[in-house]
Amino acid sequence: MFGKTRVAIMGTGKIAGVMAQTLKNTKGVTCYAVGSRTEDKAKEFASKYGIKKYYGSYVSLVADPKIDLVYVATPHSEHFENVKLALSNGKHVLCEKAFMLNEQQAKTIFSLAEEKGLLVVEAMWVRFMPMRNKLMEILAGGVIGEPTMLTANLGYNIAAKERIAKPELGGGVLLDLGVYVLNFASMVFGGDVTDIVSMCSFNNLGMDLHDSITLRYRDGKMAVLNASGLSVSDRSGVIYGTKGYIVVDNINNFEGITVYDSDHKKVAYYKRPKQKTGYEYEVEACIRALNEKWIECPEMPHSESLKILNMMDFIRKTNGIFFPIEKEDIVQDTAADVDNHEAEALVCKEETVSETKVSEGTSEKTVEENAGAIVEEE
Repeated sequence: MFGKTRVAIMGTGKIAGVMAQTLKNTKGVTCYAVGSRTEDKAKEFASKYGIKKYYGSYVSLVADPKIDLVYVATPHSEHFENVKLALSNGKHVLCEKAFMLNEQQAKTIFSLAEEKGLLVVEAMWVRFMPMRNKLMEILAGGVIGEPTMLTANLGYNIAAKERIAKPELGGGVLLDLGVYVLNFASMVFGGDVTDIVSMCSFNNLGMDLHDSITLRYRDGKMAVLNASGLSVSDRSGVIYGTKGYIVVDNINNFEGITVYDSDHKKVAYYKRPKQKTGYEYEVEACIRALNEKWIECPEMPHSESLKILNMMDFIRKTNGIFFPIEKEDIVQDTAADVDNHEAEALVCKEETVSETKVSEGTSEKTVEENAGAIVEEE
C-alpha cells in the first residue's frame, strides 16, 4: 500500500479516543475520518482530535472511497453488523475485542473477508506488544524449567457500566475481561484444551459479574483464571514451572515480568518499554499485513480469535448466559429442529413400515423405537 494508510474510526467512545490519539503519533498512518450514529457526536470527536472527515452514520462512513482501514470501537453487540458493513464496502478492518458475540459470527466474518481478500484483525492489544515476545523468549530459555500451571486474574469495579450490565450490549465480564485471562493462558499454553470447568455469579439481568474458569490441557497443564466486574484485582499472571515461576504484572498491558527460582529468589526483571498508548503495535501490525496483502495478522490469527470465542461460547452455555440475538436464534433453531425431527421421524417410520411388510417378524413397537432413536441422536 503506497503512502499513508488512511484509517477511519467507527464509534466515538473512550477507546475510540485512545485510538485517535495513537494514530496522530504513529508513522505510516493518518486518522482520516470518524463515524458515529449522530452527526453532532462525529463532528465533536473530529474537532477534538483534528480529524479531517466526519460522518453521521456508519453507512456513509464506509462509503468513503479514500478509507483503507476501519477501526471498529463500538459495543460487542454491534461488531458483527459493523464489521460486515465495512467488509461489504471493501474496507479492511481492525475490530476491538471481544471480536464477536460468538464463534459463529466470527466464522461468518472471516469467510466474508476471505471471499473479498480483505484484512480482518481482532485488536487484542497484548498479543502485539513487545512484552508478549519477551515472555515467550523467557519461557523458551527454560529458566523456570517446564511450565505446568498458571493463574491469571483481571478485575475492575465496572459492574454498573451499561456494556457490562445489559444483555443487549453483549454484557457480562467474560467478553469484556475474561477474554484477557483466556488469551493469557492461550499465549502461554496454546490451545489444546480438553476440559473447561467454570462458575459465575450474576446481576439481575443474568449477566456474569464474577467468572472463575479452570482449563485442563491434553498434556496435563492447567490454567486457573478469574475475572471480576465487582472487585479491583492485582491483574497479575503467574506461570509455575519445575524450576521456578514467573510473575507478570498486569496481564491487560504487561508492565513488568519478574522471574523467580525454586528458592523464591528474584533472578531477573524485565520492564515494559515506553509506550505511546499501547495501541500503536496493533496498528503497525495492520500496516505490515496490508503491505504484504495478508488477510490476517500472525500476532492474532483468525484461528486464535475463533478458539477464544469457542471457549467463551462453552463457558456461557454451561452457565446459562445468552444474549438476546442468540435467544432468537435458539427459538428459530429449536422450531426448525422440531420440524426436521418430525419429518425425519416420519420418513424413518414410513421406510421401516415398508420393511416390515417384507420382513414378517418386525413389530409396530420396533418401528416407533427406530423413529425415536433418530430424534434422540439429533
